[in-house]
Amino acid sequence: MTPTPRLFIVEDDDKLRQLLSSYFREQDFDVQAFDQGETAIAAILSEQPDIVMLDLMLPDIDGLTICRQIRPHFSGKVLMLTASDDDFDHVAALEIGADDFVTKPIKPRVLLARLRALIRRTDTQTQTAEHSPSIALNTLVYGSLTLNKSRKRCALAEKHIPLSDSEFDLLWLLAESADKVLSRDTLTLAVRGIEYDGLDRTVDNKVVSLRKKLGDNPSSPCRIITVRGKGYLFVPDAWHDFQDNV
Repeated sequence: MTPTPRLFIVEDDDKLRQLLSSYFREQDFDVQAFDQGETAIAAILSEQPDIVMLDLMLPDIDGLTICRQIRPHFSGKVLMLTASDDDFDHVAALEIGADDFVTKPIKPRVLLARLRALIRRTDTQTQTAEHSPSIALNTLVYGSLTLNKSRKRCALAEKHIPLSDSEFDLLWLLAESADKVLSRDTLTLAVRGIEYDGLDRTVDNKVVSLRKKLGDNPSSPCRIITVRGKGYLFVPDAWHDFQDNV
């Protein structure tokens, strides 16, 4: 029997918070709701829910700050809610450890699909780790870049690079298919569990975040490159002699 996923909703809008709480309880989630960020932080760290749905703008402390504070000590998923269409907010959320984001106005069914995709990804990762026959099979090395899948650890020139789970999953997928162009359809389905609709920029924003964290020049990337009209390509030889660029 599948355990009931525990969902914490951090949202200061009373009407929206109540609507989301009621909807997700009907969808068999164990829901706790908070209207204050500080209260939510303590509860998240002590109770470790499966998923935190976190509003970007709160009256006492913003969602980005909350995500930054909990991420080093919280192993669950973080989905950000934002009323902003600004790519800066989206990229910032992904950079500090959010696994996904949804732009308001919110459609509950879309939000439900996003949460279920995050849960499926967690279940798949757990099963892979439990049944993995060899640590060696979980490690990829390209020059100065080392990826360890079982630990979700990324190191560049022997320096640990903090990545969110979704960022690591995307990087691993690209690196595992080095020298092969992967389409947005393939990447979106693999990382988010849903089909690419032609508008979703989650994968694009995660690539931007990865390039920044891995020192790949965003104006002229050479390690994770965009192939116009096709998708993204991981260049294995470009990670050699990286030390001077870190």
